[in-house]
Amino acid sequence: MLVLSALALAGCATTDNSLQTAEADLSASRLIRDNYLSQTQSDPLGAYLASKERRYSTPQNKPQKEAMVATALKMLGIKYRYGGDAPNTGFDCSGLVIYAAEKSLGLKLPRQSADIARQGESIDLDELKRGDLVFFNTLGRRFSHVGIYLGNSKFLHAPRSGAVVRIESMDINYWRKRYNGARRLAIRHNDADRLAIEANKLADASSDHKQASQVSVHTRKRLHKP
Repeated sequence: MLVLSALALAGCATTDNSLQTAEADLSASRLIRDNYLSQTQSDPLGAYLASKERRYSTPQNKPQKEAMVATALKMLGIKYRYGGDAPNTGFDCSGLVIYAAEKSLGLKLPRQSADIARQGESIDLDELKRGDLVFFNTLGRRFSHVGIYLGNSKFLHAPRSGAVVRIESMDINYWRKRYNGARRLAIRHNDADRLAIEANKLADASSDHKQASQVSVHTRKRLHKP
């Protein structure tokens, strides 16, 4: 019990750091765009395009994938149960992934790991990132086991009857020999994101034509200067 508690705490600490890093990356990206915008005031077209990109850009994939990892890490130590897909009943491998994806991303995945392996996009082993799904052949058929990649060759999964949700290394011989591939789930904007983007677009629609005309006039004047 003490070992599991320590592992859970370590996992949460890692996740918190990653979330802070993601937020810092997002702030840095905004700062770069704002700086570029301030430097393009003498170029109306550049300023206009930069402002449009700044308003409609919503780089949320990284925080959302971290949310999935964080949700899964909270399940550490929960018992394995075949067909289980909730903390109070226990999890099997696909049940854990389905639960984490729905709670954090709002994605409803198929129940079987082989069907989950058809979701998202295929990822090479050397391109794995936190939150990607990793698949193994543990029952004599491809994609019969699934887990959530955590980084540094570690993954979280519900292994088998009599065990609990835990973290293991993909580098150990058992998992390395049975590795089948990985998938990256497609992250969609949630309803709030979509509504905010559409609201911004509608608010700008009435002024877009005017701004574009001003840019065109200014550009023609610059081109026709002697």
